[in-house]
Order: sequence, then structure tokens, then C-alpha cells
Amino acid sequence: MEHIQILFENINEDKKDLLVALLADIGFEGFQEENYSLKAFIQREYFDEVLFNNLIEINNIKYLKSIIKEENWNEKWESDFEPVKVYNLITKEPFVYIRANFHQPDITFLHDISVTPKMSFGTGHHATTQLMVEHMAQIDFNNKCVIDFGTGTGVLAIIAEKLGATNIVGIDNDEWSINNANENISVNSCKNITLVKAETIPGNIKGEIILANINLNIIKENIIEVTQAAYENATFLFSGIMLHDEDKIKDILKDAGLSIAGTYNKAGWLLLKAIN
Repeated sequence: MEHIQILFENINEDKKDLLVALLADIGFEGFQEENYSLKAFIQREYFDEVLFNNLIEINNIKYLKSIIKEENWNEKWESDFEPVKVYNLITKEPFVYIRANFHQPDITFLHDISVTPKMSFGTGHHATTQLMVEHMAQIDFNNKCVIDFGTGTGVLAIIAEKLGATNIVGIDNDEWSINNANENISVNSCKNITLVKAETIPGNIKGEIILANINLNIIKENIIEVTQAAYENATFLFSGIMLHDEDKIKDILKDAGLSIAGTYNKAGWLLLKAIN
């Protein structure tokens, strides 16, 4: 499987955030951010050159395009990867350490997670994933049923099990992500996670906690399925939403009958906690 890499250089944080949101909307599924650059990845078969060129023309952005073969991805990723450290927002104690398998564990953290993305989104580096992990620390997962909608690498599903969840379903529409998440689940010795390849949450799946680190458009398109999948008094965490879309996401959630229990932001991205 080949992927297309688009490299944007000399761009600031605001421009990076905008590009991630726009590219995610047209199918890009992986991003690597550095100080003044952004790399975006998409499977070659899903790359729509017309949509991409329109986006580039409207935003007047320069870029470099290259093809990455499957066998080169891990080597490339390993050369750039640094462990991610997430701290408990309340106690400030070390909470989750997300690392590659070639890094040593850090025993000062409560949970040690080994993740190899293999072109799937969700290594913990992006602000949206960090927001999700930080606020998962404030929820009681013990013996709960959890849905991770848009599971990517499976990292949030893995953390949910580490926090005590006993029935977790990770859902993604990308076969590559499902295969990758399955590998990461095995590496982290998880036993309570089931993976489902689907465009939305199947009607026979129910959760007490629903995690959705996706984007505004996908949330909007699937909000009915998301709310129908929730037990009474369920807790929802929504992220992948840009700060300037705060009013839009709040309207979507309120129209779906959800009550917003908290709004949080990091680096221009939002997380909303809601209950039904």
C-alpha cells in the first residue's frame, strides 16, 4: 500500500491547525507536526487531486508531494517519533506515557502505552488526542462499556481498558487502521477490546462512555448514530474540533439532545464533554 505525503514548510501554528482540519475533510488520515512544518498523509487510492488542488489554490499554499511505500513508513516514523507524556490535569501527576516499542518504559507514569501507528492516526502527539487522554483521567471507566468511534491506532481504546473498562468497541472505516489497532491492542496485552470496521456506529452496539476524536463534519454526519448508541446517563467526549467551530459543535450537540458538561481547549483545538 502506497501513501502520498504532502510537506508544508514555514507555516505557523494557526496555519497548521487550519490545514489539518481542511485536509482531514478530504480524506487525509495522518499528520506529523514539527516546529514550522506539517506532513500530511493519505492512501494513494483515496487521494482526490481535484479537491486537493482546489484547497491549495484557495489557501495559496506551497507544498512538496512525494510517494511513500509501505515498507518505508516505519523507518521514517521511527526517526521522528518522541514519546508523549500526559499529566493528570487535577493532580499534575504523570498519567499516560505513549511511546514506540523501541523506547524504554517510564515507570513514573501510571500507564505505559506502546503504539506503532503504521500510517494510522493517533500517536498522542496531536493536541486533540492529548485533550482526550487528559479528560479520560477524570472519568470513571471501571467496569464500563466504551465506544471509541474513529479508533485509529486504538490508543484511546487501550487507555480505556487500562482505566478499568471491561467492554470496549473500537470503530473505524479504514482497514489499515483496524489492522494497526489490532496489533497495538495485542502489544499492550489488552483483552477487552473488539474492533469493528464500519462507517458509523452499528445499531447493536451500546456504550456508557463514547469517545469521538474525529472532526466536526464526521460528528455532524453521525450524531444520530452516536446518541442512539448511548445508554441512559452516558458520558461523551468529542474532539477534533477547531476553536473557531465552537458554536457549530455546541449547536450540533444541543440539537441532538445532549447537555454540554464542559468545554476545553488546547493549541487551537476543542474538546467538549457532554451527557445525555
